[in-house]
Parts: sequence; structure tokens; C-alpha cells
Amino acid sequence: MKPFNWRKALAPLLLSVLLLVTGCGSKPPSQFADAQKESTQKGAPAAVSKDATQGSSFNKFFPKPTAGYERVFTQEKKGFSEAKLKRGGKDVAMLSISDTISLPSAAKKFESSTTKIAGFPSMDVGTMQTALLVSNRYQVKVQSRDPGFTKQDRQTWIQKFDLNGLSRLKS
Repeated sequence: MKPFNWRKALAPLLLSVLLLVTGCGSKPPSQFADAQKESTQKGAPAAVSKDATQGSSFNKFFPKPTAGYERVFTQEKKGFSEAKLKRGGKDVAMLSISDTISLPSAAKKFESSTTKIAGFPSMDVGTMQTALLVSNRYQVKVQSRDPGFTKQDRQTWIQKFDLNGLSRLKS
């Protein structure tokens, strides 16, 4: 009979203990843990105000497609609606309306606007977006998705929204 080799038995035992100890240790907190905690606490502000207008209410104010263009609604939720503008099957722009009641700073940025489109304060956001504010509440935006869709094109399409109808929208 062979004598018991304690070295062969010790190696798997130590490995098992090592795995048990390291596997049961606590993990460092995620970089998003604080944000998750704040957003789920009782009394935390809602991401979208309960007074925000339903996105479906905005759809009737979007421009109707014209010859050579197609409008495809892509997103609709409380406080926001968005559509792609396509030409020849290619995305050329994104059209959107958002209710700034959930994010007042979005409306506040128009206070310093020196330009107007169709009588509403407007501004360019970077080189690919044009936005305006209706009734100090609704932001209408056209974003170029194709380099050939110019600032002038954005200004033309933003005026095709029913801006006066949107200004009469009751939330």
C-alpha cells in the first residue's frame, strides 16, 4: 500500500479555499451606482414631468412630406416626438418637437437668441442643427443627417412645421 501524499491533497484544497475567499468578496461599486441610487430614491425628480405633453399630440404639427421626400415617425413618448426626413430612401434630416417643461434649461437658452424664424426665437446648435422655441415651451428642431442638407434646408423645413398650431396647443 502506498503512503498518503499530503502534497497532492493540499493543492486542490488550497485552490478551493482561494476561490471561495475571492469569489465571495464584495465588488467595487459601479460608476453608475450613485446616479442609479439618486434616480430611484423616494422623492427623486421624474425624468419627464407629469405635466409634459404627450408625444402623439405633436405629430399633427410636423411638416407633410413633399415631392421627393418621405417622413417616417421614429419615436414618440411623453414630451417628445421625432421623425426621419428621407429623400431617395436616404436619411437627410431628423425632425423633432420636445416639451421643455421637463428640462427648463432647454427653453432658457433661447433667451439670448438674436435670430427669429417665422417670428419665433431660433438658434443654430453646432453646424448640423437648427432649433426654435414656440410659446416659451416647445422646442422644434431640424438636424441634418446628410452633408447636402444645408442650414438653408433646415430653416426651410423648420418653417414647414405648423408653428402657429403648435403655439395654440393646450397641454
